[in-house]
Amino acid sequence: MRLVISEKNIAARRIAEILAVGKPQTDKVYTTPVYLFRRDGEDWVSIGLKGHIMKVDFEEGHSKWKLEGLDDLVHAEVLKQPSEKGIIRSLENLAKKADHIYIATDYDREGELIGSDARGIVVRKNPDVPIERVRFSAITRDEIEKAFAEPGTISDNLAEAGGTRQDIDLIWGAVLTRYLTLASNKASRRAWGEMLSAGRVQTPTLKLIVDRERERDAFVPETYWTVKGTCAKGDEQFAVSHATERFKELEAAKRALEAVSASGVSEARVTEVKKARRTVKPPAPFNTTSLLAVAASEGLSPARTMRIAESLYMSGLISYPRVDNTVYPPSLDIKGILRALDGVPAYHEHVRGLLGKGELTPTRGKKQTTDHPPIHPTAAADPEKLKPEEFKLYNLVSRRFMATLSDAAILESTKVSLDVAGEPFVARGDVTVKAGFRAVYPYGSRKEELLPALEEGESVRFMGAEMEEKQTQPPARYSQGKLIQEMEELGLGTKATRHDIIQTLYDRKYVNGDPIEPTCKGITVVNALVKNAERITTPEMTSELEAEMDQIAKAQAKRDEVVEHSRRLLSGVMSGLLERVDDVGEELRAAADEDAKLGVCPTSGHDLLIKYSPKTRGYFVGCSGYPECSVTYPLPQAMRYEAVDESCEECGTPQVRLYRFKRKPLTRCLNPDCPTNHVPVLDLGACPVCAKEGREDGRILRRVSQKTLKQFARCTNYDVCGVSYPLPQSGEIEPTGEICEPCGAPIVVVTTRKGPWRICLDPECETKEPKDDNKPAAGSKSGARPKKRGSSSKSKGSSSKSKGSSKKRSASA
Repeated sequence: MRLVISEKNIAARRIAEILAVGKPQTDKVYTTPVYLFRRDGEDWVSIGLKGHIMKVDFEEGHSKWKLEGLDDLVHAEVLKQPSEKGIIRSLENLAKKADHIYIATDYDREGELIGSDARGIVVRKNPDVPIERVRFSAITRDEIEKAFAEPGTISDNLAEAGGTRQDIDLIWGAVLTRYLTLASNKASRRAWGEMLSAGRVQTPTLKLIVDRERERDAFVPETYWTVKGTCAKGDEQFAVSHATERFKELEAAKRALEAVSASGVSEARVTEVKKARRTVKPPAPFNTTSLLAVAASEGLSPARTMRIAESLYMSGLISYPRVDNTVYPPSLDIKGILRALDGVPAYHEHVRGLLGKGELTPTRGKKQTTDHPPIHPTAAADPEKLKPEEFKLYNLVSRRFMATLSDAAILESTKVSLDVAGEPFVARGDVTVKAGFRAVYPYGSRKEELLPALEEGESVRFMGAEMEEKQTQPPARYSQGKLIQEMEELGLGTKATRHDIIQTLYDRKYVNGDPIEPTCKGITVVNALVKNAERITTPEMTSELEAEMDQIAKAQAKRDEVVEHSRRLLSGVMSGLLERVDDVGEELRAAADEDAKLGVCPTSGHDLLIKYSPKTRGYFVGCSGYPECSVTYPLPQAMRYEAVDESCEECGTPQVRLYRFKRKPLTRCLNPDCPTNHVPVLDLGACPVCAKEGREDGRILRRVSQKTLKQFARCTNYDVCGVSYPLPQSGEIEPTGEICEPCGAPIVVVTTRKGPWRICLDPECETKEPKDDNKPAAGSKSGARPKKRGSSSKSKGSSSKSKGSSKKRSASA
């Protein structure tokens, strides 16, 4: 039996489907899914791991969090321990029976380390079994077949580099996180509600954000004035501005405005028309950093982009998304990829045009590596089978690929100089002469500014001008995309970790918003570390360790030496921090209170603070004057909170802004009894169970949970019948008075921005398509879309599952 070990279950299934003669059979070894198939007359088994099945941890005796033991923790031995015991047990079972093993994990440091750990497990059970490593850049038939036809061996150096990062990150993260958390708790009896963390990459990244905020705070704006007007030729109007773009003196701006505002000034004379053409080259191929940056400008955070990209890769739709390379290798079948993309109707015209060009010369970026090609599409995707955000990213990758093969764009800029009552004005236009790559890749393109055809010496109507006072702006905050690029430039983190580092800063509440703004807590953590351990906050130390890990991968350094070097660096950092525990703790406590402020207590006048209850493991709002003042307000759970300056207009209570996953922020009054928080109960129809059992008072009502703010439907006789339905969390719900014939549940219409959807409330109605758990399609949803109002169906009121139609469950009130 030949055993294939992949990094994840979905990869194991996809590889089995590609290699199998016929259809693979799904089975389980203990609780782990496996895929059985035949190939070349032999039995094969494909098993997927869950990423790292081994974890690193300290030797026994270092589990207690105490300040006195932190210096010992710096030098504590790091051990490997099982993290996925069920999968390891299944792997050991299969290893005993295998006569040949293929390691098919991702081809990067992390994947090599995961594969090396898997090899260690199987060798313990079957020491003589041949083990080969297969490497691929896309989970497609051609790539997988080629990888298994030309297997290699595991790179121990690459795995050692990955293991070194694990060790160093554990030591630094554990020591600094324990220090900050213990110091803050020592200074205050009130818990933060979460750990305070720091790290060799996280902290310099946070300092970048804090430093930019300091630049903004130190910025002194300068006031200037502009004079802008409007001209017209025939029916076409166009904007003009004074040739002095910024007047530094108010009087000068006034004089210019008065000159053109005098009675009788109704004409502008064209004094000069200048036109210039410029060529805009197509973009370079996507690597991880450039993909994350562009996706962020399109509304996808780096962490979310990588999750989606990983899903598309596993589904065989794009190539491996963790790459540095920006140069297509000669072996890449560019025309074959284009022919595959021709299966997406929206790309047909662009694909036909590119294939008709003959020889294609792709653009080249500055980075060239040999492990993986740049990120590119590998198959045609069906938009109907992908979630909107999945197709959004797939579309971005596909259009970028086609753009790299397209012609340059040619733009024409026009500058028109005009004379208005002796004052010089200017009009500018920018039009596309040849769209080139922009026809298929519009991302980042500026809107065209059209001007009417103007000639030197002619006159146009002047329709008036106005003066506006403005101020110079401080440096812009980092967007997530810009921060990713800055981290790469400074050598902070890797292509596989940068998005996680940024997400950690949000999770720790060190930053919020996008563009990114540091919180008081984030600023204080940086201040404390700069004051007492400045070196950890600089990119130089982190990039130094990264360079040493690169040397391990090239067999130019040893793992033990690099880990020991990092321990010495950390020991120096901690010597300064441990001397000032009380001062650092007090600074962190004050920052916690500042970030937690939501307004003034209406009873005592003290600050209202967001607090964390260890007993309920949830957040609430309480008065800082406790125990003298016991005023508290509940908060909806599993959300991010932010103070609002204005109190509620209805009752005068402070308000809070709630950030909910994939939904717009909601401003909500803290007073649960405030009329603004009241959601009217909506009668959706008769309860099918009560109706069947003769209880006429059973009605299905729309309600909203005060704990989660999620809406649900429940019977008025819930204690008797137990009927409760989930509801879609967005859109307006309208009862129809109709009953679904097969199940008897009420039918409602849900109206969202995509249109009205007619649905049966019961998610288990027999008319709805069941989910096939054994065959998740690429990017499949939990069910098909509900049918729109008026669409045909097998029975009155039936529909496929809607967004809110998961399995029947009770919603907590």
